[in-house]
Amino acid sequence: MNVKKCESLEEVRSNIDRIDNDIIRLIAERGTFVLQASRFKKSEEGVKDSSRVEAVIKNVREKAEEYGADPDMTETLYREMIHRFTNMEMKEFHNR
Repeated sequence: MNVKKCESLEEVRSNIDRIDNDIIRLIAERGTFVLQASRFKKSEEGVKDSSRVEAVIKNVREKAEEYGADPDMTETLYREMIHRFTNMEMKEFHNR
């Protein structure tokens, strides 16, 4: 990955803020699809789907290595995100 070299702390912070904005927007977008997924699932086990979780974790660890991110940190972040999204999806599932 080719990252621009910043010339000041302000430029670094501006880029971090831009990236944070993108990450949050993408998390929100991911959440809309998670909630949509609950419409297609037939049981609580289908919502939890541990085999899918592990497939996602495997994929994000590989992507982290490819992009030069820490795979352990990436896995930890994703496990927490998946846990919280699963709780949201479970509520949606039960409200149907």
